[in-house]
Amino acid sequence: MQLASAIDKTRYNIFAWRYSLSIPVKLVMALAMAGMTGLLAQVRIFVEWSPVPITGQTLAVLLAGVLLGRRWGGASMAIYAVLGVAGIPWFNGWTSGLGATGGYLIGFILAALFIGYVTDKYIKSRYFINMLGVMLFASLILVYVPGVIWLSVWLNAIGGESVGIVPLITMGVVPFIIGDTVKCVAAALITKAVTPKKDYTGNNP
Repeated sequence: MQLASAIDKTRYNIFAWRYSLSIPVKLVMALAMAGMTGLLAQVRIFVEWSPVPITGQTLAVLLAGVLLGRRWGGASMAIYAVLGVAGIPWFNGWTSGLGATGGYLIGFILAALFIGYVTDKYIKSRYFINMLGVMLFASLILVYVPGVIWLSVWLNAIGGESVGIVPLITMGVVPFIIGDTVKCVAAALITKAVTPKKDYTGNNP
């Protein structure tokens, strides 16, 4: 009983501390999360029917909002996207610039913003089942939709003709559903384990 109470107190203290940090420190943490996303992007599996590889970076995206909150979780993904497009080679395969994955980068920002907002504001969201639903929505909707839209634009630009919705889904969604679902389960379990089950924001998410 005392151990459980001590763990709960530690969780609360860590997240309350994170919430009260100065802007320069939060910026450093956002840069660190962007770097972690870049490292996990190198964990990749190629499938022959899609130009977009399966990578581990989505796990970092899902946890960015949980660990850093809405603003700085979103900022960490914006840093990752902007610096990668600008030339820092931390996209999958140690690459940079815009390619077939440009839309997913936009989705990463949206997902981190959404997850951070829900996690900070709604205490019940920090339990596994609720958070799994949040993670699945963020991953399968907020990331995939802009990802597929951009993939359509990219394929049209390099191929000179439009691609139908079924081939787009086959290339830009189907290969990733199982892997991303597993990552959502892992991220929801981590969230349940590390987050306090009481308010740490001072009612100001």
